[in-house]
Amino acid sequence: MADAARAAILPHFRNPALLTEDKGIGRFDPVTEADRAAETAMRAILAQYRPEDAILGEEQGTKSGTSGLTWVIDPIDGTRAFMSGTPTWGVLIALCDATGPLYGLIDQPHIGERFEGGFGRAQLTGPRGTHPLQTRATAALSNAILFSTFPEVGTPQERAGFEAVRDRVKLTRYGMDCYAYALLAAGQIDLVIEAGLAAYDICAPIAVIEAAGGIVTDWQGGPVHAGGRALAAANPDIHAAALAILKTIPHG
Repeated sequence: MADAARAAILPHFRNPALLTEDKGIGRFDPVTEADRAAETAMRAILAQYRPEDAILGEEQGTKSGTSGLTWVIDPIDGTRAFMSGTPTWGVLIALCDATGPLYGLIDQPHIGERFEGGFGRAQLTGPRGTHPLQTRATAALSNAILFSTFPEVGTPQERAGFEAVRDRVKLTRYGMDCYAYALLAAGQIDLVIEAGLAAYDICAPIAVIEAAGGIVTDWQGGPVHAGGRALAAANPDIHAAALAILKTIPHG
């Protein structure tokens, strides 16, 4: 599926003829011909090999299944980055059951990096070979590196929660899309804090990060595979430190 998505997407990347539409209501929410082509290609593979499974995709919605398994796919997570020519977007593929993600894949076609987690696998395959994924052991917020798409997303209230953590960490970087979660799994950063997510934004990162030793919850410490406010952390200590702050933000 990831190979098919790469083939569908790469001819459009940094192509001045790229066709983009705005599907947003009240805010800019782009979709490109590459998004649609990639999801169509992945669904065709599932139709051939896993017709009994359900599918939840960003562009083409839900297909019911009978197996109890659901493929949750985002053909291009970070379409704004994609249309801007930055390589922080990615293809997200997750296999879930009723309890949440079992397996996840974050693929960056332009760089050629593929991050996988689940079924006993936690690895990065890329131009420099294949390497295990392992999250960092940073325990104190004062030593942590935090990534987010804030202030672009989230309510003012949610932004305040993010900023309360931001003011305690060593370094904060913005606008990394799904690549931020990949870097957390690879042991490069410590925290990702987001809000306003859909299931297809977070299911694959959950599986990859958890396989690498990290933790992903909502801002109350509960499951987040259905979407909403996400806190991804490299280890239990740094998760607890950030969660203690985010828990003070009213829910809703």
